Parts: sequence; structure tokens; C-alpha cells
Amino acid sequence: MGLPVRAALLESVKGPFIIDEVELEPPGAGELRVRVVASGICHTDLTYRAGAARFPFPAVLGHEGAGVVESVGEGVTGFAPGDAVVLSYYACRACSLCERGHPAYCQRGVAANVSGARPDGSWPMRWRGEPVRSSFFHQSSFATHVLAHQHNAVKVDASAPLALFAPLGCGFQTGAGAVLASFQCQPGQQLAVFGAGAVGLAAIMAARVAGASRILAVDLSEARLELARELGATDTFLASEPGLTQAMLKRTRGGVDYALECVGSPQVLRQAFDVTRPLGTCGLLGLPGPGATEVTLSMMALLSGKRLVGILEGDADPKTFIPRLIALHGEGRFPVEKLSRPYAFEAINDAVHDMEMRTVIKPVLCMNGGARS
Repeated sequence: MGLPVRAALLESVKGPFIIDEVELEPPGAGELRVRVVASGICHTDLTYRAGAARFPFPAVLGHEGAGVVESVGEGVTGFAPGDAVVLSYYACRACSLCERGHPAYCQRGVAANVSGARPDGSWPMRWRGEPVRSSFFHQSSFATHVLAHQHNAVKVDASAPLALFAPLGCGFQTGAGAVLASFQCQPGQQLAVFGAGAVGLAAIMAARVAGASRILAVDLSEARLELARELGATDTFLASEPGLTQAMLKRTRGGVDYALECVGSPQVLRQAFDVTRPLGTCGLLGLPGPGATEVTLSMMALLSGKRLVGILEGDADPKTFIPRLIALHGEGRFPVEKLSRPYAFEAINDAVHDMEMRTVIKPVLCMNGGARS
């Protein structure tokens, strides 16, 4: 008999989340049972809800969890009951890509993170007597309790504001990591960010930390562009502006060193590529939804030395990068509180609606009012 916990289940593509009781198995080897204090809602959750990759339902999504360890499984080291943790993506820590310092591209990552199952193919939750996909990013944090793994948990200070730091596990890490870890942006360089959502705004904050001389932000919303300016953008453009590409090229005198596509649109990716200067790098962060997933690029532009790269999780190692972001927050240089809005766990469908309507940047679900006990 498993532990009875509450989870927000999704039964069908684009359907509502249903909060119901499920049974959670005891932690297995290497696992931690975590009482979730809060969980961010990420664009990736909504993309899978919309039917990306034909993800099977019913399922429990969520992959920006933070909480308190309640118990540990066999072989766990470095964690004990009572530890506060932020949860991120799973990596095996043993394959050649992990050993080269790129755990976001772990050879077991796809199976362990986006199949809804553990790396061994099992599911830790049962709903109405049947197994349910419940190990999304080895956490499925839209629940009051989850099984995470010691490889995707990051211990933080016991007094850390977990509801504030939960989104560091994916969205904020992805944007900031692209700038600081993947691009390793240097003082005086220029960056363009297409999409001023959670990922894009995190990238803008990171670019200011890196000392970028010009930070350009593009979005459909003037309100979001205003926030982008507050967080460090030096130049802002409405995405609907006629002649946008030429205006950006003129402003930057021939293009930026780095550009980021944070929307998941082939058209926007082409714009980001076109404003990247010769020998510059354009990074794709946005996860495309069902439908158009291909882009056409100029071969002559590629011959100018431009690079186009896909970037998962900012190419950052959460074990070291999340503590770095927390330290920057403590210095007042990564003010994630300006991006987040708390919601009661029971209001998950309201939070999703507000996110889809773009009236909130980063909704954060607070289990039990965000209390630690």
C-alpha cells in the first residue's frame, strides 16, 4: 500500500487538471520522497498538455518542484530527512556526455525526463488502482509528495524561500544558463532575446550580470517589454513592428553576438538567426508545440560563420548552477520575485489559464499554502 497523496492529473490533451488522491510508492534506490512546498508551471508542461510528442495520459506533470525531503531510499548520499531541496532535470551522471560536463544532454535523459516514467520504465504513482505516468523529469511535481532522485535534487539552505526558488529548476535555469553557461557571454557583447517570458527575462537578467553592453528584447506585449527594461534590457522592440529585422540590425550596427529564440516558433527562430552577426551564435530555447517544427535558413548566412545551436536547460548543471543563481539573488542581481505569482494548488487551472492568456509570467503552485510543515 502506497502513501496517499494529492496530485493534479491530466486525463486528455488540452483537458483540465483534476486534483485527486493517488498512491505514491516508497523511495527506491537513489530516490528521495519529497514533500512538495511549491512548483512552478513551465511552458514545457503546457506544451506536453497540448499533445507534444504524443505524450500518453493520464499523467501527472510538473518539473519545477521544491520541497522538503521526508525519506530516502537505499544508496542515497548527501541527503537526509528534513533537507530543503530544489528539483531539476534528471541526468545519469555516468554517461560520456554527463562526464564531459553536459548533463542536460545525458544519453538517458529523454527516457528519464519526458517519458513520464523512471529510467527503468516504472511509474511511482497509482490512480484508482492503476499505474499512472508520474515521473515527469523524475519528479511530476504537480503533487503534494513526489519521488525524486539524488541526481536531480539540489540541497539548499533550510531557510530558503522554496516557493520563490522552485522555478530555478527549469525555466529560470534555461534562460540564465544559455547566457552564462552555454554562450559564456562576456562584458561588452550584445544579446537579443526573442520572447520576454520567464525564460527570456531570466536570460536578460543574466546578460546584465555578464556585463553585456547591449541587451535587446522582443515581445508582443508592451507591458512585458517594460519589465524587460527594468530587468536590464537596453533596447526593446514590439514583435509586430514593421521591418523589425532591419531595425535591429541598424541598432546593433550589423547584428548581435548572441540571439535567443524563447518562443518555439520557426518564424521567430529565423528572425533571431537573421539578426545574429557573422561568427555570432543563435540559440534555440523555445520548445515547439504540435505542428510546424521546421525552419528555413540561408546557406550563405551560415557560410558567414554564424552558428545555430539548440540549448537544453541552458546547458547548465543544476548541482552547481542553481546555487549560483541563488547567490546572485542574494546579491540582488537575479530578482526572480519580479516574475512570479503564487497560486493555491487547487487553483492550478486558473494558473494555467492566466499563463496561456499571458497575464502572468511564472505561476507558482503553493501546496498547503506554501507551508513547510
